[in-house]
Amino acid sequence: MTSTLASPRVTSVLNRLFDAGRRQDEKAPAAYRDHLGSRSLEELFEHRDRAELTDELKDIYMPVTREAGEALYLLTRMRRATRVVEFGTSYAISTIYLAAAVRDNGGGTIVTTEMQADKARAAGENLAAAGLDDLVEIRVGDALDTLRDLDGPVDLVLLDGWEDLYLPVLRLVESRLAAGSVVIADDVSFFPDTFRPYLDHLSTGYCSLTVPVGNGLEISLRL
Repeated sequence: MTSTLASPRVTSVLNRLFDAGRRQDEKAPAAYRDHLGSRSLEELFEHRDRAELTDELKDIYMPVTREAGEALYLLTRMRRATRVVEFGTSYAISTIYLAAAVRDNGGGTIVTTEMQADKARAAGENLAAAGLDDLVEIRVGDALDTLRDLDGPVDLVLLDGWEDLYLPVLRLVESRLAAGSVVIADDVSFFPDTFRPYLDHLSTGYCSLTVPVGNGLEISLRL
C-alpha cells in the first residue's frame, strides 16, 4: 500500500506550508521572539494576556519540522490509531501528518483544537486541499473547554499548543486513554521550567522518553 504522505495532493500542501513557514521565520514579529526567548511561559504571561498574544501570533505557522511530522505519522501507524486528539492545530501541518496516518490505518477521527479562529479556518482549507478534511474535526476555542466533552477511548494525543497547558490538557483527556495509548509532546527542548511539572507527571502511569527530533519530542506510553 502506498503511503498517503506520498500523495501529490498531500505533498503539494506540505511543501507549500513548509516553504511559507520558512519565509515567515525571517520576519517573525517581536511577540514571537519574546515567546521563544522566555525561559518559561509563566514569565511571559506575567506581562502579556494569552488571548491577546495568540491573536498577535495568528500569522505565525509554528510548524513541526518535517522530521517530527514523519515521526508523528510513524507513531500513529504503529499504534494503529483511529481516534486521535491534537492540542494546537495552527495551520494544520501536524494535523496533515496525523490524518494521513489515520487514513492509512483504515480511517477514523482526529479532534483538533485551535484557539485562534483565523488559523482554524486556514487549517480547514489546508486539510481540504490535502484531501484529508473528512477525517478531522476542528474545534475553535480554549482547549480546556473544547476538549471537555470528548468521546473515548483515545488512541493517541499530540500536545503542540501553549506549552504551559500541556499538563492541564493531558489531565483533561487522561481518563479516555487506555493502556497502550500514546501521548506525544512537541517542543520539550524549550522552556525547561514550564515542562518540569509535565515531565514529573509522566513518572507515574507512563513509560516516557525524550527523543531529539525537531524541537524535542516527549513520547509517552500509557501503562
